[in-house]
Amino acid sequence: MSASTAVTVVPMILGPTASGKSAAAMALAERQAIEIISVDSAQVYRSLDVGTAKPTAAERAAVPHHLIDIIEPTDSYSAALFVAAVTELVPQIVARQRMPVIVGGTMLYIKALLHGLHDLPGADAALREQLESDAQQNGWPALHARLAELDPMTAARLKPTDSQRIQRALEICLLSGQPMSALLAPQRRAPDTEGMRFVSIALEPSDRLVLHRRIADRFGQMLDNGLIDEVQALRARGDLHPALPSMRSVGYRQVWAWLDEGAPSAGRHAMIDAGIAATRQLAKRQLTWLRSMPERTAIDCLADDCADQVARTVQQHIG
Repeated sequence: MSASTAVTVVPMILGPTASGKSAAAMALAERQAIEIISVDSAQVYRSLDVGTAKPTAAERAAVPHHLIDIIEPTDSYSAALFVAAVTELVPQIVARQRMPVIVGGTMLYIKALLHGLHDLPGADAALREQLESDAQQNGWPALHARLAELDPMTAARLKPTDSQRIQRALEICLLSGQPMSALLAPQRRAPDTEGMRFVSIALEPSDRLVLHRRIADRFGQMLDNGLIDEVQALRARGDLHPALPSMRSVGYRQVWAWLDEGAPSAGRHAMIDAGIAATRQLAKRQLTWLRSMPERTAIDCLADDCADQVARTVQQHIG
């Protein structure tokens, strides 16, 4: 890139679930002309609204949002698709005289954007269906044992019940003829982000217990807002099942399992506890990813002036 080439600053407002990322982005929109690029592996799905905490219709009318409601819940999305979308969207947004701002918490996608992608085979619907059928018949631990024969290094770091990762690792092995661990070893393929400078702003809690309370409150609000009805409608479609990536999303997975049991009133509290616990685990993983990013600017998401700090940080980088 020549010295005269303009560089586009792309702020990224990242953080664990319930850290206030969307609120900070909307507050920024009151000061800057921005468009939001969502980095959320669940909000890409149509019909998954309540449980993914999608921005409201009013928010989306006020500020353009991208990569929300772009695929059916029968489909799958990937880091590679996200990176490709960002490289297309950023210059389009800049051409509209607005600033692109990436907002969300799917850190695997951010890692791919910043550090590149491995050349792995894409999803194969027929093979995935076969693997899911095998799992229903024999159980995921049996497929984990199969993976251990094909790719012992990958199997060693996966739990026998980690259905999503076992399925993907087997898919890669069977499509490529090589263990996934061998394919991950070579250098990553760099994304086509020349001319873009990503600024990582991490919303991190100074008190983890307060974030846990926020998570519990938000899960309760989702139930009040109709999460169970939403999952029932998804089940009634007839083309979805709990092994799909969309239905493995936190909240949906726990409600689906409870409905499978007949939605016993005695089990409602256990379902709620499981949903909150899974969300806390997600937040923990998100924070681990964030804290491995030395270049980030960390802001306390519990601070009263969190949104103001985000806006000031963005202003410092855009000059």
